[in-house]
Amino acid sequence: MSEAVPAPVVCFGEMLVRLSPPAGVPLARAGELGIAVGGAEANVAAALASLGQPAKMLTVVPDNPLGRMARATLASAGVDTEFMTAGPGRMGLYFFEPPAGPVAGRVTYDRGGSVFADAAPADLDFARALDGAALLHMSGITPALGPRGVDLARAAQAAAKAARVPICFDGNYRAHLWEGWDSNPREILRELVGEARILIGNHRDISLLLGETFSGDGPDRRREAAEAAFAAFPSLELIASTARHVETGQIHRLAARVDRRGDHWQTGEVRIEGVIDRIGTGDAFAAGLLLRYLEGASAQEMAKSALAMAVMKHGVAGDMVLPTRAELDEFDAGGGDVRR
Repeated sequence: MSEAVPAPVVCFGEMLVRLSPPAGVPLARAGELGIAVGGAEANVAAALASLGQPAKMLTVVPDNPLGRMARATLASAGVDTEFMTAGPGRMGLYFFEPPAGPVAGRVTYDRGGSVFADAAPADLDFARALDGAALLHMSGITPALGPRGVDLARAAQAAAKAARVPICFDGNYRAHLWEGWDSNPREILRELVGEARILIGNHRDISLLLGETFSGDGPDRRREAAEAAFAAFPSLELIASTARHVETGQIHRLAARVDRRGDHWQTGEVRIEGVIDRIGTGDAFAAGLLLRYLEGASAQEMAKSALAMAVMKHGVAGDMVLPTRAELDEFDAGGGDVRR
């Protein structure tokens, strides 16, 4: 008898096209640009599908070659693209200048007036996409886009609540997006996090939400922040986060943490040398976490798989990392030998 197919994770958010000059070439002097498809929630969907966890993408893309490229990229990763609506408008873009030596990487957005940012809740079939879903994954990027983004985020959560689908909310705080309009991020994000079962965010995100200061200096202070969030948001069951230390643009140290109401686990640090691309590492972390959460894993197992996914992404160019489940299970963060 064949095994039952797991229920899908629905990932909701804007897809973007990324344009990057070669490493060491400033955008202002670039003569060529590499192109890739990304977007926080799409990155999670692609990673989950690659790992064998069914995933659907719920979004709006333009009815043009860039929109078709976005759809084809996710379809090639095994993501269900049925609920990717196509309409008139433009694709959101961002430009990424990779770090080079002592110069940090930099992102420049060109996403104003995109087809997604201008969408209305009626443009997306939330109810049908969420029917039978295991989880809705969304982030704080959508409401940061403006009043229409807030409406979209609220509509997604309302549909999930009606379908009794739990919500994972990744903070993904983008200050420059919130500052682009007359916004109240704390009030809006508190409302949205209040509906979530899972929060991906660290002590700084919790400080923003609660208007309190949590230093995050050591495991005890991180637990203090998590307990404050659990007290403020009764629906929350799990909080996951990373702690990153940047030595240089090419050498980072990363640890992962999972807090639940009754227990918690924090991994040791992994030193990552020869960083190729850190964009999308948080989304890889989210995919590893959600995969193991849906399997009923322990806090330790969730933290280890989430960290492994994030570490792997540092060695992959572009926004997405697409390992198989076997590659994740076999991954050794400290190993670099060739498998034969």
